[in-house]
Amino acid sequence: MIRYDKPTDFIHYDPIKITGLLAEAKAAVISLKSVPYQRRWVERLQQIELKREVAGTSRIEGADFTDRELELAMRETPEQLKTRSQRQARAAVQTYRWIAALPPDIPINTQLIIAIHRIIVTDADDDHCPPGRLRQPDENVIFGAPAHRGCEGGPDCQTGFNELTAAIQRGYGDHDPLVQALAAHYHLAAMHPFLDGNGRTARALEALMLQRAGLRDSSFIAMSNYYYDEKSAYLTALAAARKNNHDLTPFLLFGLRGIALQCQRLMSEIQYEISKELYRNLMYDLFLRLKTQRKRVIAERQIEVLKTLLDVDSVLWTDLISKMERAYSELKNPVRALVRDVNYLRELGAISVKKIEESVAAANEPPLPPRIMIAVRLTWPAEITETEFFEKVRRMPKAKTHAFLA
Repeated sequence: MIRYDKPTDFIHYDPIKITGLLAEAKAAVISLKSVPYQRRWVERLQQIELKREVAGTSRIEGADFTDRELELAMRETPEQLKTRSQRQARAAVQTYRWIAALPPDIPINTQLIIAIHRIIVTDADDDHCPPGRLRQPDENVIFGAPAHRGCEGGPDCQTGFNELTAAIQRGYGDHDPLVQALAAHYHLAAMHPFLDGNGRTARALEALMLQRAGLRDSSFIAMSNYYYDEKSAYLTALAAARKNNHDLTPFLLFGLRGIALQCQRLMSEIQYEISKELYRNLMYDLFLRLKTQRKRVIAERQIEVLKTLLDVDSVLWTDLISKMERAYSELKNPVRALVRDVNYLRELGAISVKKIEESVAAANEPPLPPRIMIAVRLTWPAEITETEFFEKVRRMPKAKTHAFLA
């Protein structure tokens, strides 16, 4: 068992070794903060990030729940949640929402960290862990693999906790904010000052400090999702720092890599939404400028097809027929008209049509129709000019009704 020895320096590491990854992580944060966005879809992405964060921080501790159960945990009251895992997830949601609303000038002191622990444990683990209370004499904890023992309960725990929070307020100031957040995470997890909820509290504290480093509002990243995906490496990095007299270098290298990766992943998702927005703008601009009344009516139907595809990214042809039923219901032959419109959009280059997984019919039965996947081509706005669009429309022959079904 590896016993806890209180560090003489709560932020000790090799600055040379982390220089490259620190620069990469800071560049990723700056890029994420500066990317243009629309509030409506960034708010949706941030809700997804919150789910990832909650799922990650809970599952690291062994929580087991489906995505559906997580959705319910984020909406239901504690009395309606049946499992401890669901209650832990809901408490984590409450904690991260509380953190997000904190004024930036609230000091990170003993009271604040205790408040984080109180929220993340209440209604989840308070049957065996007093919320917001440090471990008392003879209340000791063993955790991790290999087995680690937290600081001694009682006076040692209180003293170590006070010294850590004092270091965060005063001694961390000369270090990069990203390093500060990771250092606080490590030391709170290594000390384990509470009976339970230490890892969740440490990751929530890190999230708060990352918010103050610029990762807030539109750029909150789910580091706990990274820690869960890389759980073995996460625990190894924590243990390596503890083994080497709290030298934070291995954990900082691991954490900074995660910050860069999570920022880049969220950036890709935002850029994907930007691509869809550019597609929508071009779609409306070109299709609604068609001159004849008949072409405008057809274009409005085609816009509905493209809007549906933008919402789902890609869809099976049979499912698209169902989704477009209302838009085509007044036509004499709705499916025939939809086939024509899909052919038309494919000829323009606005969508792709691909056959997938040729179906195999049973013996002595006619062959089954192929499965066809329809998807928008988000590269289309960069490929087509206004002149080319209208020239293609002018030259477009009457589409063969079953061209892509052949």
